[in-house]
Amino acid sequence: MAIGVLEIKCPCCHTAIKVDADTGAVLAHKQPEKPPSIEDLAVAAANLKGEAAKREEIFQKSFAAEKNRESIMSKRFDELFKQAQEDPDKRPPHRDIDLD
Repeated sequence: MAIGVLEIKCPCCHTAIKVDADTGAVLAHKQPEKPPSIEDLAVAAANLKGEAAKREEIFQKSFAAEKNRESIMSKRFDELFKQAQEDPDKRPPHRDIDLD
């Protein structure tokens, strides 16, 4: 290492950086080699096929729930309306903003 050159290793990404001590300029940097993200292409392809089936299953559940949503909301409204008819004296509490 030359005089006036600092070698710093980043704690986050482990990159080695050489900095000139006098000027503060970066002279060189070297990033560590990353391992390949996919080691076996066949295993990765099988995982993707499995994920497609999971996505389809989630979509079908969501679709079925959306089809039943209107009837569920209607039943909820009817129940709340019935409760309001049974006890008309019970009103929601007033908020200060409603009095303006």
